[in-house]
Amino acid sequence: MKQHLRNSIASAFLLLPASVALVALPSSALAQPATPEVRSLDVDADAGLQPGSRLSFRLEGTPRVQASIRVRGLREGIPLREVSPGVYVGRYTLKRVDRLGPDTEVRAMLKRGNRTAVANYELGQVMGAPVAVVPPAPPVPAPLPTVRIERFGMVPIERIEPGAELQFAVEGMPGAQVSIDLPGVERDLRLRETRPGHYEGSYTIRRSDDFNPNRPAVATLRAGDRVVTSSLSIIAGRPGADNRPPAGDNRPPSLVNLTPRDGETVAGGPPVVISGSFEDRGGSGVDPASVRITVSGRNVTPEAQVNPRSFSFRGVLPPGRHSVEVTARDNAGNVLRQGWNFDVAAAAPANLPIRILNHSNNGQIGSGSTLVQGQTGPNASVAVTVQAVAPVGGGVVNIAQNLLTQTVQADANGNFAFSFAPRFPIPGTRYDIDMVSSRGNVNHESRLSLVQR
Repeated sequence: MKQHLRNSIASAFLLLPASVALVALPSSALAQPATPEVRSLDVDADAGLQPGSRLSFRLEGTPRVQASIRVRGLREGIPLREVSPGVYVGRYTLKRVDRLGPDTEVRAMLKRGNRTAVANYELGQVMGAPVAVVPPAPPVPAPLPTVRIERFGMVPIERIEPGAELQFAVEGMPGAQVSIDLPGVERDLRLRETRPGHYEGSYTIRRSDDFNPNRPAVATLRAGDRVVTSSLSIIAGRPGADNRPPAGDNRPPSLVNLTPRDGETVAGGPPVVISGSFEDRGGSGVDPASVRITVSGRNVTPEAQVNPRSFSFRGVLPPGRHSVEVTARDNAGNVLRQGWNFDVAAAAPANLPIRILNHSNNGQIGSGSTLVQGQTGPNASVAVTVQAVAPVGGGVVNIAQNLLTQTVQADANGNFAFSFAPRFPIPGTRYDIDMVSSRGNVNHESRLSLVQR
């Protein structure tokens, strides 16, 4: 009986591996990777198929696999990344060497292990076609609110001196930017809107300010590119004074009697005078401190003479076209801005005359060395030639002899000098001195004759 039991158990163990193998076989078959599937591909371009356009790819298919795009004509593949299960995206910017068209082949690939799914498209099929959208009728724009300053005032103050606080208020269009230009203060005072259309701000006078209470403060209200200004007398801000802005002067001054005139050509070399007259008939007059003069973009106001009636600037300008712009403001805050152009001609070449300082023409000299001193243009070169013409045989025959050939340099004041000595002093010998001064492309010739005593 025991022997029979052992044989039965042994037989069961012999059958066990085969049974396990039969069970494991279906499990191994389920572990084989399934072939991935490409469901759709969309391509979008932000600037068509031109160089610099960015292509955006969106592929839908089997999740958790490797995804890429190959486009015929591109040297490299475009890897895609999975942003949500089964959705893959990628981008590519077209280079100048890329050549794509609507019929260009696009291949979408999904890969898992050794299994790959491929789907072929034409670029024109997967690119998003533009959708015709009929724009709605534009709405009728609402009328712009009026840019205005209804009131500009200052709290009364006993004395205007360093340490005094000036408090201002402006009422006008709400939601704007408001600032005040104070006379003699470098930066404008910005006001804050404490309630719709009401702006407040204060400034404490400093000792370093060049504050002038006789000039007005000017408030500027700005809304976009629209600007309106209003003026207020500082002196009127004292107790019992009328703080309302001056009325009646709402016309800007004009600029007349321009020199040089618009389009005029003036001679080069000497300083050019630029001037003009302010005309404010029936107005409050031009504030000299508000005048600003620029010549070819350079602020020349500090070098100019300015008064309430005119301005004048004098300076050396290079040849060519020059522009002038003048801005000013009258005491009511009205702004003047005027510009014009003129031309400066090239300066005429400087003359280089030669003047001998210590001898006169046909003057007599001794038998020793002779010094000649002269003057010409500053830093000019002077080429000198001296010939001796001696009478022979009672003056019937003249024999010429070269004594000197030299070039001397004039100094900054144009002074120069040279000397020569006769080899055989013979009374009556004539010395012909030829001189040519030159600087740049300008030359001047001169001759001097001297006679041996």
